[in-house]
Amino acid sequence: MKSTGIVRKLDELGRVVLPVELRRKLGIDIRDAMELKVDGNYIVLQKYKPKCTFCKSTENVIEKKDKLICEKCLNDLKKLG
Repeated sequence: MKSTGIVRKLDELGRVVLPVELRRKLGIDIRDAMELKVDGNYIVLQKYKPKCTFCKSTENVIEKKDKLICEKCLNDLKKLG
C-alpha cells in the first residue's frame, strides 16, 4: 500500500472526510457507494462495484428481480429456458 501523507481525524460519529483531490484522482463522486474491507490490521475503503450473483463479474451488471446479474449470465439463462 502506498501512503498519501494525508491524515484525517474521526468526528464524534466516526466519520472521516476524504479530501476532494483524492476523490477526484480515484473517480469517487458524491453519493457513490463505498465498500469497507478488513485486511489484517488495515481497513480498506474502495468504491463499490456490484458483482454478478453467478460469475462475480463487475462488467455490465444489472438488477433483475432483486438480483444482480451480468449480461452474459442473463443471456445464458435465457438460452436455457
